Amino acid sequence: MHEIEAALASEPDAVALLMRRAALLDALGRTMPAIDAYVDVLRREPGHGEALANLGTLLFNTGRRSAARLTYEEALRRNGESVSLLVNLANALLELGETAPARDRYERALALDPDCARAHQGLSYALGRLGDEAGAELHRQRGFAAQPVHVVRYRGADAAPTVLVMLCAAGGNVATEFFLDDTAFAVVKVFADYYDPSAALPGHDVVFNAIGDAEMCGAALRAANTMTHAHMLPVVNAPARVLRTARVDVSERCAGMPGVVAPRTRLIARERFAAECELPTLVRSPGFHTGEHFERIESAHGIAAAIAALPGENLLAIEPLDARGADGRVRKYRVMAIDGELYPVHLAVASHWKVHYFTADLMHEAIYREEERAFLNDMAGTLGPAAVAALREIARELGLEYAGIDFALDPRGRVLLFEANATMKIVPPDAGPERAYRRAPVERALAAARAMVLRRAVAAAAGRAHDDPIAGE
Repeated sequence: MHEIEAALASEPDAVALLMRRAALLDALGRTMPAIDAYVDVLRREPGHGEALANLGTLLFNTGRRSAARLTYEEALRRNGESVSLLVNLANALLELGETAPARDRYERALALDPDCARAHQGLSYALGRLGDEAGAELHRQRGFAAQPVHVVRYRGADAAPTVLVMLCAAGGNVATEFFLDDTAFAVVKVFADYYDPSAALPGHDVVFNAIGDAEMCGAALRAANTMTHAHMLPVVNAPARVLRTARVDVSERCAGMPGVVAPRTRLIARERFAAECELPTLVRSPGFHTGEHFERIESAHGIAAAIAALPGENLLAIEPLDARGADGRVRKYRVMAIDGELYPVHLAVASHWKVHYFTADLMHEAIYREEERAFLNDMAGTLGPAAVAALREIARELGLEYAGIDFALDPRGRVLLFEANATMKIVPPDAGPERAYRRAPVERALAAARAMVLRRAVAAAAGRAHDDPIAGE
């Protein structure tokens, strides 16, 4: 870097030197200076393919999905199609919820390279979301069987603990990228459902089981459980405990808790749903989140139409809970339970029953931003001590080091439990000023997750040193 800086002093517009400087900043994990450096290259050479590709990846990895999409599209427009750019653009589109366009880009990438594992993997996710489970399984076989291990490039300056992250190829995984970031941890991803359980696992300091959806990922959780037991590994979010967090299980486990109203939840075969469901009911396909494949049925006349569009042989019938406040609005709180502590991360307010934070129709109104600010800064004062105690009891019952709880409050201050599991995301707010008040509370939750993993890595290293007579001398 010193050599490049010295050379740039005499040649400040040398694109090759500026590109080397940007790439070094990137490799050192200096993210914002690297982004600025890539932009500096592009000011001088707007079509620089490597700068556009690398900038897109940095933007994507730091949560700027829309900006990454535009950058990849510009790279393709200026430099023509390549497999890596098409896959990267498809990944960004998939994260933005544009599933059909993502599918098209994956398919174009495979037309150029039919054996590209990343394209097969991405296409399996896209087809799964589109309801083509047979096609998704075909591409999972071609993508993950060929590449069940993925080593994330480490960009930190100092030695870092290695985290082995267990994943499910079908999805349903914890979004770890915002706290297991590539400047603080060396991450090795293992797709448990395609990894040979008799093979040695890649070297690591700590295992984080990121397989979070018990309904979608039963086979992967059982495979991860077999591997971690065989190797006698301590694990964050033990697979056996995650297996007990399907919606039916959580509802049954939390029913009767003081201060908690858990909805009666049943898993019913599609062909028997009309005969066995109790109306009104919420119906959803297992393994889906963020409001996907989720409907409300008020009367028998609506059953056939509601379930016709839902995938899966079995459907969840969920008792609807009246979460409307005195103003008629529905409020959905999210609290993360991390290593035994509770962290508020968002409040969504909507005029309809299906409320999700990033699609709530009232999320941009100032009065509700102030309400969310109060919750994030004073959870106990907003919810009341009885509700906080109920949330602690739910977290204790789950027994996970990392989990989330979505809920509302009824007029008596009781927790109306929507769901509690490991798959809930902690997403940093965007850079806009309207959501600046969220940054510190969200970062506290992310910092708690980082610290929790780091503590376990350090403890595991200390245990190994104690057991090794040479290392212990």
